[in-house]
Amino acid sequence: MSTLLTYISVNNGKIKRSSLEVLSKCSQEAEKHGWVSAALVIDEKASDYPGQLTKYGVSKIYLVEGPQFKNHLNAPLLKALSTVMDKVKPKVMAFASTEGSKDILGALAANRDAPALPDMSQFEVTGDGVKGKRPVMAAKIMSNVEAQGETVLISVRSGSYELIESPTEPEVETIDVAVSDDEIRATLKEIITSSGNRIDLSEAEVVVAAGRGVRDEEGRKLISELASLLNAGIGASRALTESGVYDPSLQIGQTGKVVSPQLYIAVGISGAIQHVAGITNSKVIVAINKDPDAPIFDISDYGIVGDLYKVLPPFIEELRKIKN
Repeated sequence: MSTLLTYISVNNGKIKRSSLEVLSKCSQEAEKHGWVSAALVIDEKASDYPGQLTKYGVSKIYLVEGPQFKNHLNAPLLKALSTVMDKVKPKVMAFASTEGSKDILGALAANRDAPALPDMSQFEVTGDGVKGKRPVMAAKIMSNVEAQGETVLISVRSGSYELIESPTEPEVETIDVAVSDDEIRATLKEIITSSGNRIDLSEAEVVVAAGRGVRDEEGRKLISELASLLNAGIGASRALTESGVYDPSLQIGQTGKVVSPQLYIAVGISGAIQHVAGITNSKVIVAINKDPDAPIFDISDYGIVGDLYKVLPPFIEELRKIKN
């Protein structure tokens, strides 16, 4: 029986929502074709996570545990992935399209002589491999792609699929992977993160994004107030990160982060194609812009035409009343 194996990405002690979305879809595909849906966790404390995976239709959970997997390092991670693949022999191995998976997918495919389909927005298993769609040209065009092989590797964009619960009682197996110091060519001395308790944009349910229209401290204060009220992550357009108004880690778009919240509020953002490429998987988009012809209104579900400095204060006040 063929196996559809999903790699589960863990960050700061939490499973990424995007990995659970991929696992949900893979479990559906496995059931449709009579395959086994399996999950793989590679982490310093991998044994902490199986209980969080049993809700998503998985039949088997593989764990690789050890201190060498505390942080993302390519050499030990690639060895662990190859060891598991040698044992499990998955027909398809799926990743969420995260910064980490983008870092290793090409190397893993080359090492395994396997075809890879990165950044898929839709996929389905075929008799010989995988077919589906992936966005190209800054998400302006959807490309039909297909790959066949002994094992096909894919990564899936965040927000492409819903979380669908299908509780199971999977078998859990630990696989030993020994990594010597000689195999680790790079070492990680320190991780420097942005200050403050910021919400991870890639995992946020709500995102408030600031554009060129946010021109001063008053505008930033309004953005912060709205985000705090909605428990939202704060993002920004390239114009504001390049000018130093917001940290570069908050940039959303083709050359920044790809987000997939339930609600995306674009404040003072015109809607250039480079920015839109990062928000197409948002469930509901609300745009606030004083230019009625701004391209952002072409893709938004709701639009407010007006100066953000006049629109946001009553908007925030009304939301506060509703919340209270």
